[in-house]
Amino acid sequence: MTVYTTVDSPLGELLLVGEESKTAKGGTALASLSMPGQKGGAVVQEGWQRSPEAFAEIVSQLRAYFDGGRTRFDIEYVTRGTAFQQRVWQALDAVPYGTTTTYGRLAEQIGAPRAAVRALGTALGANPVLVVRPCHRVIGANGSLTGYAGGLERKQQLLAHEAA
Repeated sequence: MTVYTTVDSPLGELLLVGEESKTAKGGTALASLSMPGQKGGAVVQEGWQRSPEAFAEIVSQLRAYFDGGRTRFDIEYVTRGTAFQQRVWQALDAVPYGTTTTYGRLAEQIGAPRAAVRALGTALGANPVLVVRPCHRVIGANGSLTGYAGGLERKQQLLAHEAA
């Protein structure tokens, strides 16, 4: 069953979508975390059940992150993507809090040629769980802020929050 809730954050109201899971802390695996105006963000669908209590653990971790008390998330995901997207997303999970990496370094890390930077950017843009899977930590080779489905202002806000 698909469940959802919304939660206020410094980035605006976040839409959390999840699925029941026997192995996830709190019983819900996160399928999507979207923010207002996000390119390709989730929207509530018919048949989804509003269930704030299902997200208590996830919301607790998000609040701790935004309050500065958490630098890593311990959240089970139920995200779907191509094999390439999954490799990119897994590599994202390894980018430490307070640091950044470049598209080129990320491509190298997953064994993709440097020419795959555009495909890598597309995979980052398809990341369904913004903030908790830190695609905001990927920047241009020259240090510029490039591409973020939630908007460059929010990317800058997240990097400033992490002092990256």
